[in-house]
Amino acid sequence: MEHQLQGQKSSILDKVNSPKDLKKLSKSQLKILSQEIRDKIIEVVSKNGGHLGGPLGAVELTLAVHYVFNAPHDKIVIDTGHQSYPHKLVTGRRDNFHTLRQHKGVCGFCNIEESEYDVFGAGHASTAISAALGIAKARDYKKEKHKVVAIVGDGALTAGLAFEGLNNAGYSKTDILVILNDNRMSISPNVGAISSYLNKIVLKPGYFKLRRTTRSLLEKIPGVTQEEVEKVFTLQEKLRTLTSEGAFFESLGFQYFGPIDGHSFDELLPALQNVKNLKCPVLLHVKTEKGKGYGFAEKDIDKLHGMSPFDPVNGQKYVTTTKMNWTDAFANALIRIAEEDKRIVAITAAMKSGTGLHKFEKHFPERTIDVGIAEQHAVTFAGGLAIAGMKPVCAIYSTFLQRAYDQIIHDVCLQNLGVIFALDRAGLVGDDGPTHNGPFDIAYFRAIPNITIMVPKDENELQHMIYTATFIKGPSALRYPRGSAVGVGLDPELKKLEIGKGEVLIEGNDLLIIGVGPILYDAVNAVEELKCKATIINARFVKPLDEQLILKYARKMKNIVTLEEATINGGFGSAVLELLNEKGIKSNIKIIGIPDKFIEHGKPDIQKKLAGIDKESIKIAITEMLKKK
Repeated sequence: MEHQLQGQKSSILDKVNSPKDLKKLSKSQLKILSQEIRDKIIEVVSKNGGHLGGPLGAVELTLAVHYVFNAPHDKIVIDTGHQSYPHKLVTGRRDNFHTLRQHKGVCGFCNIEESEYDVFGAGHASTAISAALGIAKARDYKKEKHKVVAIVGDGALTAGLAFEGLNNAGYSKTDILVILNDNRMSISPNVGAISSYLNKIVLKPGYFKLRRTTRSLLEKIPGVTQEEVEKVFTLQEKLRTLTSEGAFFESLGFQYFGPIDGHSFDELLPALQNVKNLKCPVLLHVKTEKGKGYGFAEKDIDKLHGMSPFDPVNGQKYVTTTKMNWTDAFANALIRIAEEDKRIVAITAAMKSGTGLHKFEKHFPERTIDVGIAEQHAVTFAGGLAIAGMKPVCAIYSTFLQRAYDQIIHDVCLQNLGVIFALDRAGLVGDDGPTHNGPFDIAYFRAIPNITIMVPKDENELQHMIYTATFIKGPSALRYPRGSAVGVGLDPELKKLEIGKGEVLIEGNDLLIIGVGPILYDAVNAVEELKCKATIINARFVKPLDEQLILKYARKMKNIVTLEEATINGGFGSAVLELLNEKGIKSNIKIIGIPDKFIEHGKPDIQKKLAGIDKESIKIAITEMLKKK
């Protein structure tokens, strides 16, 4: 069903203020409402940006779940949260939905502070089963009576956390319903044995035609009640499961039902009613189509997973800048390096497009490995490659690499293995908000022995740092932000940087500014606008620090400002403070970085202002510093 660009007023949606209103609708009205919801999602996402494929594919499933269950009394836990737009539209946020992902507007993910219907907050995948099981066990401890439902995408099943939850839930025999929303996609197409297994459990057209025919015949037999018809189909599902389909989930302790058509209310509603009163772990397998109802999203699922603003007429993103973005700068440099070094292997965790490795894959398909949503495995796998003589590059968003902290320490750094961590989306990411912000990587890497940490100030320095990383014997990490790069020219030849050596950008005697990353360009502009004389050092390396260069200037100037787009706690500024304290240098020091709080969603300039790391905040800090005697 195609999206109608100039749709009529959403007459049914306008009357849905809570899930209770859904229960008044007929199946035919639910179908109309499904299209109205799709129209609303496309309308808002095309203006604001956001996730598109996931929520479009989950419309009927969401409506059916709310139709059968009684939220918020029944607890519905939605995994990842980017499929939650239909859920938000029918749980009291319709009139505010136009503010999606805008500052102080509707969050792009489930948020427990936003609504009682958002039972558990999540922007990362694979958390729903574990969270739902905890909620269900708490219900049992308190002797309460309500259902707990976890809606999980099939891509989440590539993560170990999902299996840990399934394993514990099945063993515990707890009353919980897991709905597997199977669309064969996470962000990139799903990979691995589980994906292959699910793809074998297909919707068989002949089977469902037989079901419909059988139902029609049974309903025509005098004296056969609707309840008896449903019992026949429940038994039929159980017998079908005993063959091979769903045997894996049955072996874990779940009663398996499915697969059913996730876009058919004729299939969804009876299936949910049938499993609703079962008092054991149940897995309902639902097949859906990501991007359903919007042709451009159906054809280019990977591209239209998460979107910046776009033209709904042709599905094309609006071009807002001609600058190269950081992700492309990384990918282009890695391609150049890999052409000369055959040991380079690129690893992604279900984010080929997001990390730029889809470009790398076109040149080196055999050296591009997508492990699925499995960051822990990605890191240890990279360690295995490194110990065997390869040069693995783990390209993972900063926020997602947090999930593999033990593997970074135990499997890579402890053994001093030459894994290169390329951390995309470091710092503040804008509209996706606190679940996707990446402010913690400097702090969590700094605490680990053996690792070299680099932060490029621009895309030219980024390419040199990636090249430099290939010569480092042990582990290394480089972090770079989301979005457009600075816009500087690229050196034609790649240069190997001297490890732990910074550079002086400008020299003066009023104060000393030491920083890492593109925030240094804001510092240069701030100093020029204030017409003060400052020495600005681009440290380049957080670990090891260029102690000689920093101490040379710190001994001359007592007013010092440090800069980073990362958390203040344990970050680059902390490293400078530790150095100065160790050397007995007493100075007036101001650390500018992301404060000890989660920064809410909003445009990048709003987020930076909230965090106090924009140019105006830097100017204020410099002015106050210069007033001190």
